Amino acid sequence: MARETTEDAIIAYKSILAQIIDNRPSGTRQRLATALGKHRSFVTQVTSPAYSTPLPARHLAAIFRVCHFSPAEQERFLEAYQAAHPGKLPDLGNSEKLRQLSLMVPDFGDEKKNRLLEEAIADLVVKIVAISGDGE
Repeated sequence: MARETTEDAIIAYKSILAQIIDNRPSGTRQRLATALGKHRSFVTQVTSPAYSTPLPARHLAAIFRVCHFSPAEQERFLEAYQAAHPGKLPDLGNSEKLRQLSLMVPDFGDEKKNRLLEEAIADLVVKIVAISGDGE
């Protein structure tokens, strides 16, 4: 019975997350995979209610950042996450010190090429931060 309750709670927060991601621009799942340093299949498993794979708490801050959660969306999601995983929430207030950096890059006139450039830049930043020892 407790297992069913936990699985139902995981499905609940994953349903919220899936709704939010579905309302974001195309390519959000790929940007999320890049930000997490994971394959897109991992993102599918941890964000889809169809899979029972829980979402690791260490990835929450990156998900909130990449998916641009509103404060209300974040609160709703965190309540559901806490119900599924009591006591597992990281301190999101201090988990990442971020600053916004904007770049001017060429427009290749091709959506796929533009997306690949954005992903390459995001991947480079993730790798640089990992090398510096300040990453997740």
